[in-house]
Amino acid sequence: APDIPVIDQAYSKLSNSITVEWRPVPGATNYMLTAQDGDSFVETIVKNSPGTVTGLQAATLYRITVRSINSGGKSQPSPFRKVKTVLAAPILSAHSPSCDSIAVSWKAVPMAAGFSVSLMRSDGLGRMLKQNTTNTSLIFTNLDPGTLYTIKAYAWNANGMPGDDFTYNQRTSPNAPVDVKVAVSSGALRAVVSWMPTEGALTYSVTVSSGLLKLRCNTSSASCMVPSLQCGSEYYVSVTAYNDAGSSQPTDAVSLKTIPCAPVNISIEEDEPGHLLVSWSSVSFGHYYVVFVKSDDGLEVHCNTSNTQCHFQSDCGFTYFISVFAYNKAGQSPLGDVFNYTTAPCCPGDFRAVFTSSDTVRVTWAPVRGADLYETRAAGGSGLLLCRDTATACTLSALRCSTAYNITVYSFSEARGRNTSCAPQHVPTAPCSPEIKNTSKEGLSIISVQWQSNNEEATYVVTARGGAGLWYCTSTRNSCTLMDLPCGSAFSISAIARSPAGQSLPSYSVPLETAPCCPNDLILTQVTQSVTNVSWSVGMGAQTYVATLESPKGQAKCHTLQNYCLLGCITCGTNYTVSLRAISETGLTSSCTYQGYSSSACCPSGVKLYRLSNNGIRVFWRASDETINYNADLRGSKGNFSCTPSSGLSHCDITEIPCGDVYTVVVAPVTDKGPKLTFCPKKIYS
Repeated sequence: APDIPVIDQAYSKLSNSITVEWRPVPGATNYMLTAQDGDSFVETIVKNSPGTVTGLQAATLYRITVRSINSGGKSQPSPFRKVKTVLAAPILSAHSPSCDSIAVSWKAVPMAAGFSVSLMRSDGLGRMLKQNTTNTSLIFTNLDPGTLYTIKAYAWNANGMPGDDFTYNQRTSPNAPVDVKVAVSSGALRAVVSWMPTEGALTYSVTVSSGLLKLRCNTSSASCMVPSLQCGSEYYVSVTAYNDAGSSQPTDAVSLKTIPCAPVNISIEEDEPGHLLVSWSSVSFGHYYVVFVKSDDGLEVHCNTSNTQCHFQSDCGFTYFISVFAYNKAGQSPLGDVFNYTTAPCCPGDFRAVFTSSDTVRVTWAPVRGADLYETRAAGGSGLLLCRDTATACTLSALRCSTAYNITVYSFSEARGRNTSCAPQHVPTAPCSPEIKNTSKEGLSIISVQWQSNNEEATYVVTARGGAGLWYCTSTRNSCTLMDLPCGSAFSISAIARSPAGQSLPSYSVPLETAPCCPNDLILTQVTQSVTNVSWSVGMGAQTYVATLESPKGQAKCHTLQNYCLLGCITCGTNYTVSLRAISETGLTSSCTYQGYSSSACCPSGVKLYRLSNNGIRVFWRASDETINYNADLRGSKGNFSCTPSSGLSHCDITEIPCGDVYTVVVAPVTDKGPKLTFCPKKIYS
């Protein structure tokens, strides 16, 4: 076995080991180091000096021996040395209570009289800070925020011997971010929060709070978007920086007012035709409002106001789409409900009323925008007439004559109902038909017509219509006179009323017959001494005639359907007045007077013939009146002969007549004109 080694020195630098130095022993291949503490010991095989025994207890006194070893065995232990292990290192724990401090603490180390703690930036910048203490904690202040520091600590014993040291890396918590800015995303309920990055911060947390509501956003960048904000709210935004050491203080709260909510309680009404009033309830944080009104023809207008109502011009028959937005510095409110409002349809124009009859009017108008249905109302008299149709025309019948009607055409739409602003049109009806009450004859060709007047400010026209033509008379009262009506004619008389509103229906016709015409020509021919033939031309309208010859001595009369008659009982040599009455079928009579008539002188009596010679004859007679001249006619086959005596004589002679003949002799009064009388008695002379 080799020789026993001799220990030069033994010491402890670590709390769990002791290092031994000795002089080498020739022939030794290994050495055995032994550390003994009472009954326990620790052995370690090493190759050469120095050697270290590990696995020891800190601050413990050990007996250290060395034995040399070779193939022959082990040597005896060397003289021991007593060596005490140094103090154990304090086990540090650290945290950063603020961005510029680090608090370090540890558990008590047995046998330790004090502790030494040093701190330095891990990047080597700056100076090292060192503190000695007998406590088990201390705080380093005035540090750089968000910086990684290396902390080293050890304990020493009563002899001032330092023990093991312990190294710990600790970062200070970050400083609060600065230059916090909040931008609201236009058109969306979200906000982007940004800030300047702070030293040593690994993450950031953005807190958006409003009352009990809190929203958070975590990020490792220098900005963060906070979604799901509520409109019309005020939020307070703060940012906290985080790293492995903890968090910074929250930044001072920044006020964030979101976009206003969409206005509600929107009402739309036409305060008067052509004007729309849009009103709404005010909203929180709404600084001003914009109302957009778009018509169905594509035209859009808008109104800016800080009030809660806007006025717009509107046209009838349009549909308007209305939306209201609220605005503030954050932007525009979300789109709320879009309202549509349809204005009342336009009032019909181009109104025309044409009477198709006296009690029926056809009303037409031009179609208007927005109208689904039209209603025509005629108010007048004591009633109301209604007509509803989708067409742009309406016929109103059974109207009262001579009545002023207010006719109004209303337009209807399903969305808005009736346009009540349509103005009525004044349409008077034609006058009522007059009723002829009486006709009276005021002259030979003059007829007065009376009727019942039941109109105001009407002109009446009376028409007499017959085969002879038309006759008229007009009046604004209740009667007029037809002049110069022809005799012997039949007429149908009717009356109408006229006014600016039109013409009435004709009245019921009244028949009228004028008296028959007097015959233009009347001829009297004496047939016999006591019989006269009266003839005349036809009198228009006459059916029968009554001819009368009248003298102081008597009257002769005849009533006939013919245009002639024989009147007997005529006294010869008498002056008569001649009259004729023309009588119509209905009994109308015209009395006609003519020139007087004188009957012929009376025929002589006592006519006698005396032969004067073989070729002569004297005719004697007895005159009825000495003032009458007579003429004697002798007619035979061999010739005709006559003689006229001187005035006052009652005979005359006819000479140189042929003999042997039969003659007819007539003595008759001599007339001033006309043919000779042939009705006096004849005498035959042979």
